[in-house]
Amino acid sequence: MKILKITPENLKSVLKQAVLAIKKRGVIICPTDTVYGLIANAKNHSAVKKVFKIKKRKINNPLPVFVKDLKAAKKLTDINKNQERFLKKFWPGQLTAVLKAKSLKLPKGIISRENKIGLRVPNYKFLNLLLDKVNCPLVATSANISGKKASVKIVEILKQFKYKKNKPDLVIDAGNLKLALPSTVVDLIEFKVIRKGKVSKNQILKTINEIKL
Repeated sequence: MKILKITPENLKSVLKQAVLAIKKRGVIICPTDTVYGLIANAKNHSAVKKVFKIKKRKINNPLPVFVKDLKAAKKLTDINKNQERFLKKFWPGQLTAVLKAKSLKLPKGIISRENKIGLRVPNYKFLNLLLDKVNCPLVATSANISGKKASVKIVEILKQFKYKKNKPDLVIDAGNLKLALPSTVVDLIEFKVIRKGKVSKNQILKTINEIKL
């Protein structure tokens, strides 16, 4: 498990190594605009499978996906006008949208049994640069063993994986992140909040009501 501390001075160098790790089917621990996350190529079967092993997550619990923008999201899902208006209010940002998946050959563990997929455009410089450079969607889940708490503290995260058989290939150490909640998860097919998070339920309901007017 290689650890790279990121600074403004070495950002380009660290980004280059992160891109290489993703292209080599690796799994990386990466800072995000919420908590540290486990990141891998969402289109690569072995990379996605490795995320499930590292996290000890059940395969029937689908992984959400980071995309670089709305255009990239539309390659994975059908987005109607009302859904697009909603997403433009919160993306990039700390909201994961559950939408109807297109008929794509994505790895097992991304699309649910109900044919839904969770997507988010993050708002974090390094991660957004990474999405742009790899030019592919990235599975993204909090960097913790299933059942344990997600964290913004790098020491806590490294401790969880240090002695595990299955561990990430690369760690991007940005120090301790600002205290934050996980992303809010909203089902945009049924327009309901699935998980409370950074974006408040009141903000969501207000936007939904505005769209329906």
